[in-house]
Amino acid sequence: MVTLTDEPITIDPLLAHVSRPSAGGVALFVGVVRDQAEGRAVTLLEYEAYRPMALAEMERIVGELRTDDVTLAVAHRIGALRVGDTAVICAASAPHREEAFAACRRLIDEIKARVPIWKREHGPEGAYWVGWRDARCAHEHHS
Repeated sequence: MVTLTDEPITIDPLLAHVSRPSAGGVALFVGVVRDQAEGRAVTLLEYEAYRPMALAEMERIVGELRTDDVTLAVAHRIGALRVGDTAVICAASAPHREEAFAACRRLIDEIKARVPIWKREHGPEGAYWVGWRDARCAHEHHS
């Protein structure tokens, strides 16, 4: 189960997807918009995504991490989110808690590293893209 949506997301559908009789451990990660980041106040987050590629990459990640013993689900929200809103939920189940925790951690880590979803934070200082670096090169002109 992989979801990318403009609508609020909740735990229940993901929990239902990963729950099964052989799974003694279910781990959840819930990413929530906080009111500060790196010492700056945050009042709003905007998530943007290249939807087809983001969904395909999320599916690919789930496929890479899924095993006979591990079941995974992820939902990521895009659009404008306020402080306290849920931005992402990852769920993993496995026979034992160690595998469930590890799979859930790998899932969120891979999503953050590979999926084309961009975050812009808003606060009193204005809006800024998180993790953005200017790709333009400064050129020195020699006479």
